[in-house]
Amino acid sequence: MRPKPRLRLRPRPPEPSGARRLARRHPGALLALFLCSTGGALAALALPAALGHTVDRLVDGGPVPWAGLLLCAVLTLAETGFDAGAAVLTTSTGARLTAHLRTRTTARVLAAEPRRALAVPTGDLTARLTARTADAATAPVTAAGAVAGVLLPLGAIVGLFVIDPWTAAAFLLGAPLLVALLHTFTRRTADAGADYQRAQSVIAHRLTEALDGADTIRAARTGAREYRRILEPLTTLAAHGRRTWAVYGRAAGQSALLLPLLMLLVLAVGGLRLHTGAIGVGDLVAASRYAALAVGIGSLTGALGALARSRAAARTLDPLLTLDPLPHEGRGPLPGGPGHLELRDVGVVQDGKQDGNQEGRQEGKQDGEPLLNGEPDRKPLLTGVHLTVPGGTSLAVVGRSGSGKSVFAAVVGRLLDPDTGTVLLDGVPLTAMDPALLRPEIAYAFARPALPGTTVEDTIAFGPWTAGPAAVREGARAARADGFVGLLPYGYATPLTDAPLSGGERQRLGLARAFAHPGRLLILDDALSGLDTVTEHHVRRALDERAGRCTRVIVAHRLSSAARADRVLWLEDGRVRATGPHEELWADPEYRAVFRTETGEAEETAEADEGPGAGADGALPRARTEVEAR
Repeated sequence: MRPKPRLRLRPRPPEPSGARRLARRHPGALLALFLCSTGGALAALALPAALGHTVDRLVDGGPVPWAGLLLCAVLTLAETGFDAGAAVLTTSTGARLTAHLRTRTTARVLAAEPRRALAVPTGDLTARLTARTADAATAPVTAAGAVAGVLLPLGAIVGLFVIDPWTAAAFLLGAPLLVALLHTFTRRTADAGADYQRAQSVIAHRLTEALDGADTIRAARTGAREYRRILEPLTTLAAHGRRTWAVYGRAAGQSALLLPLLMLLVLAVGGLRLHTGAIGVGDLVAASRYAALAVGIGSLTGALGALARSRAAARTLDPLLTLDPLPHEGRGPLPGGPGHLELRDVGVVQDGKQDGNQEGRQEGKQDGEPLLNGEPDRKPLLTGVHLTVPGGTSLAVVGRSGSGKSVFAAVVGRLLDPDTGTVLLDGVPLTAMDPALLRPEIAYAFARPALPGTTVEDTIAFGPWTAGPAAVREGARAARADGFVGLLPYGYATPLTDAPLSGGERQRLGLARAFAHPGRLLILDDALSGLDTVTEHHVRRALDERAGRCTRVIVAHRLSSAARADRVLWLEDGRVRATGPHEELWADPEYRAVFRTETGEAEETAEADEGPGAGADGALPRARTEVEAR
């Protein structure tokens, strides 16, 4: 029995990626990091005073100041221990915050409407979900650890004032130059880091495109050209990288020159004050130690650089974390029914900015094409679709390439929200249903299915709920996948990395996953295209066995799939050209031309020899039920 999803009555509000929100995730760890950093800084600040006092006691003669020596030892151990604890907390807390930010960002992307979520190119999206989240998550950790970097120099300056104001004044004489150096470093690092991240995203996007089209590139023998295209931004990336290191190098060089001069100035003034008797030997020792801590403000450059990179990375995550989730009215579970589907005046428009894997991507304006008058070219993908599909029947969706078939499949399963009109399932608008309650009612299978999971069984069980072993094997049998799975080294327990799968076998695993998660609506988006005739025949029989219990929407390119369906929806340029039984539409020469275009004249001839209404076994389609189109 499938688990009952949790009900969410209203969409989540946008979630900014600021350091404050991240800090609320692990306040205890960050507080411990703050305390360790602060404790280490305080121990480091107390040590020069204790050391100076002990040196004065030794210089004055008399008994050995064991208490002072013990205090110096304790302070040294405390500083070392606190620093070690801070290092461990920095690493562990940073890892946890990175995992949380990646999970939250990924969940936000998956919860959003696909046209909005996939507006970011795939490679860039991958870079943001990996490298950018790691950079952005370091902000709270860096900020908590930077307390020591600020406390040490400020406390050291106070210590210098307590020992001798003239010595402190000597240090402050060069402090403005140090502050200006840090300010310039932070600003330039942020700019260089942002430019570097943008160049990385371009390379990641082009590499992803090439990997997706590897077979096409290999067939066209354009590998060298793609290699150059992918690596072309390396010149820009290298320039930004050199710029970043130049900023670091310039800051390090200036610090290396300025900080020793400040130390020398402090020691010179301290020596003069010692010569006049204004301070003692112990005071000079303490002043030298405090001067060393005070010039340590230059170590803030690393922390400031990390914060600058984190801020730049957070800006790239903001568009993802502020994506609106799919809107819904928080309706409860759907009423009982076999999946009665209704579309009322449904329309979808391509706005020229969509970057997804749906058919609308190919049908709309491609990236890089000019826009008219600065406005996106809004091309209709579906227009005025009115359709009623009684529950438990099958509908084949046919049409030439670019006619809107995959857009239709995405709309009826709410992978895409229409720009106009309404889609209803058993009388309830899809937009009214909580996605957590709607998704288990709809199963999808695609032409190129993703195969998440570690093993073959994992990928079939993957879905709105984890299918049990019995459901996994039943789904595999229905999809005719159990045969080749049984030949794998460990059967269903075979790791996917050790399972060489053809395109048709991948499709069958996707079909098995859909069969293992039965709902009231099953949508096959060209999911039979890679199957041989015999396998397709058995899969269609498994689909027919679900008649009366499940509505099947099949994006069909083959004549046999259309012939076996209860009713055919013929799309042309995003509009309903006709709808009806296949044998009635077959009388139209233009309808027959659709299959000649899609599958080739050879398949049309082979199937036509069996009769216009015949399936793979030569039999007429099973009992027809009414499918009305207005």
